[in-house]
Amino acid sequence: MDITAQSVWNNCLSFIKDNIQPQAYKTWFEPIIAVKLSDNALSIQVPSKFFYEWLEEHYVKILKVALTKQLGETAKLVYVIKMENTYGNKQPFTEKIPSSNRGAMKSQDVDVPLNNKNPELKNPFIIPGIRNVKIESQLNPNYSFENFLEGDSNRLARNAGLAVANKPGGTSFNPLLIFGGVGLGKTHLAHAIGVDIKDKYPEKTVLYISAEKFTQQYIDSVKKNNRNDFIHFYQIIDVLIIDDVQFLSGKSGTQDVFFHIFNHLHQNGKQVILTSDKAPVDMQDIEQRLLSRFKWGLSAELQSPDFETRVSILKNKLYRDGVEMPDDIIEYVAKHIKTNVRELEGAIISLIAQSSFNKKEITVNLAKEIVEKFVKNTKREVSIDYIQKVVSDYFQMDVSTLQSKTRKRHIVQARQLAMFFAKKYTKASLASIGSQIGKRDHATVLHACKTVDNLSSTDKQFRKYVEDLSKKLSL
Repeated sequence: MDITAQSVWNNCLSFIKDNIQPQAYKTWFEPIIAVKLSDNALSIQVPSKFFYEWLEEHYVKILKVALTKQLGETAKLVYVIKMENTYGNKQPFTEKIPSSNRGAMKSQDVDVPLNNKNPELKNPFIIPGIRNVKIESQLNPNYSFENFLEGDSNRLARNAGLAVANKPGGTSFNPLLIFGGVGLGKTHLAHAIGVDIKDKYPEKTVLYISAEKFTQQYIDSVKKNNRNDFIHFYQIIDVLIIDDVQFLSGKSGTQDVFFHIFNHLHQNGKQVILTSDKAPVDMQDIEQRLLSRFKWGLSAELQSPDFETRVSILKNKLYRDGVEMPDDIIEYVAKHIKTNVRELEGAIISLIAQSSFNKKEITVNLAKEIVEKFVKNTKREVSIDYIQKVVSDYFQMDVSTLQSKTRKRHIVQARQLAMFFAKKYTKASLASIGSQIGKRDHATVLHACKTVDNLSSTDKQFRKYVEDLSKKLSL
């Protein structure tokens, strides 16, 4: 690769990284490869036509500014689209599209894969008449995009979901893996995508199923000796939504059959949507070949909503239920229930119920009573910010010192303990933990957890640190 192209692109990336959200940078800019630089035109390779269109639509201005800073006003950007097929080989057929004037730096040469010309695979286990059997989608129509409010914590996942719903199987988000902690809306978003697809494409067969139920169906099919019928049934689905895919951990037979179903669907341009409570990199006992397929498309994380989003969620819930409530009470609930949308809505429902059943006026005191009971009765989720504060206070240092680049032993150990407890007490991915504790990568977090385990068993003083902090964090 031309080293000049790489250095120009690296400088562009530094500028872009400082000006957009970390998750957006990771999704849209990390996969790009600098190819060559000639005649003041930088060629970059992107994974698909959809990827290129998204960059042109959403990031053309920042790309222009970044490139102009490096190469001057005459700079051009050339996109080279190279899509990997199901077997991991490069797509051999490309065609040139004539340039257009859309976007300030439209490429003169854009390589775009031809449409898949493969005929539909013939399956030897066709069940007579199965195509005439109506398959119920198992979707919940109440889970829609309209009542899935957008915020910084879910913007990427929601927008990717909308893109998939507009063009199922036709975007680079295949599979779309939505992951995050309990009660953040993974199932809601998965249903919303399915509901929207059914609305736009009534002829498509959409199926929502939990990984647990999928596993049970597979076990039953083996017992009844109709495994092939089971496989064929899933191969005729146009949009397959599997909830809680981490449930497949350790189930090698189910993983094997899902691998073959996934390959067939992906190869034939069908859409796969998965949800999980953890990122692919953190999944245990899932075969590597399956994990690699989970990473083919987009892994989008749902994080805990910020205060403004929590307020919007509550106001939207009250509006849908036809209930009015003073802003100070809504804000009180939003301020005190932070980690979980399900708990947030549960608290407001309890507040309405208490008010109507006991004929009490809704006041801040009543809200306080409900929230205290609610938080007491639910397992407290510890945030990464809280863990960093507790660890910093324990070692008598600032959080900024804990997050700094210094290699002083006592600070490194404090940082490693914060990472260890973040992995233990939160549902956050290793990448998310690393980015929040000093902008480290997931490999650093993994190393920190191993170091803490090793030192706990060999160093008496260090073991005391772990025990003391465990007590403080589990109170």
